[in-house]
Amino acid sequence: MKKTAKIGLFAALLCAVLTALFFYPRGGGNVETVVIPPAESDIYTEKDIRAAADTVVQYFKEGFDGCTLKELRYAGDEAAGQFAEWEEQYEIDEVIVLMSTFDVDASGGDGSLNPNYTYKNWGWVLGRNAGGEWKHLTYGYG
Repeated sequence: MKKTAKIGLFAALLCAVLTALFFYPRGGGNVETVVIPPAESDIYTEKDIRAAADTVVQYFKEGFDGCTLKELRYAGDEAAGQFAEWEEQYEIDEVIVLMSTFDVDASGGDGSLNPNYTYKNWGWVLGRNAGGEWKHLTYGYG
C-alpha cells in the first residue's frame, strides 16, 4: 500500500472516530431504578405530578451522563410560596417543584458535578400554561 493511501485510510478512520465521539448519542443518565413515591396535594392531581416527574426523568436521561436517578418526589404544597415568583419570572401559568436524589459516578457527569457523590434535595422547577405539558425551567440547589 502506498504512503498516500495509508494517510487517506488513516484520515478516514480518524474522521469516523471523531464523528462517533461528537454525534453518537451518549448513554445518558440512568433512570431504570428511580423511585417516584405517591404524593398528596391540594394544588395538583396525582396525574399532574406524575406528568411533571416524567418530564424530569426524560430530561435526566438525556442530560445527566454518568448519573443515576434514585428518587424523585413532589416538594409539597408548602413550596407553593415560591410558585408566584417563578410564574412571573418565566411568564407561565403554573409551576411545580420536584426534589431528587441522584448518584454521580467517577466521571463527575459532564464535569460540573462532584465525582462519586450523592446529591440530595436537588430541585427541579417545571412550568406549563393552561394545563399543557410540563416544561423544564431550571434545576439545582435552591
